[in-house]
Amino acid sequence: MQRTGWKRAKSLSDDGTYILDEQVGYLLRKANQRHLGIFASGIAHLTPTQFAALAKLNQMGALSQNELGRQTAMDGATIKGVIDRLRDRDLVRSKADPNDRRRMLIELSEEGSAVVTDCLDAARRITRQTLAPLAPAERERLVELLQKIT
Repeated sequence: MQRTGWKRAKSLSDDGTYILDEQVGYLLRKANQRHLGIFASGIAHLTPTQFAALAKLNQMGALSQNELGRQTAMDGATIKGVIDRLRDRDLVRSKADPNDRRRMLIELSEEGSAVVTDCLDAARRITRQTLAPLAPAERERLVELLQKIT
């Protein structure tokens, strides 16, 4: 099904044309900027990366810093900073891995668990609002396509 006003991007052909407004990186950045604005208005007390870390810990339980970084698509320096800021706010804590005492695991604190639980409905609303311009089938397809290229 083709939406009204949709046109095939000329720059996807190999005719030498380069139209910035049709480039996937540019469009992804614009979509991300829109989503970040919606996120900030819905969950003002956490950054998207902080929320992602809390949500993943809520979903999976205690993880090493490296594994949490992998699970949330953050590099080592980024996840370290995120964890440090969450620890400063008493939202996460470290504990020794019972299977390997040399390794530390990051887990939600009681307050962190409460914060992430309180944010889950807002996070679902943020996703719905981000995808609101799309028809239901388009929403599903967009998520499928983004999963395919990531």
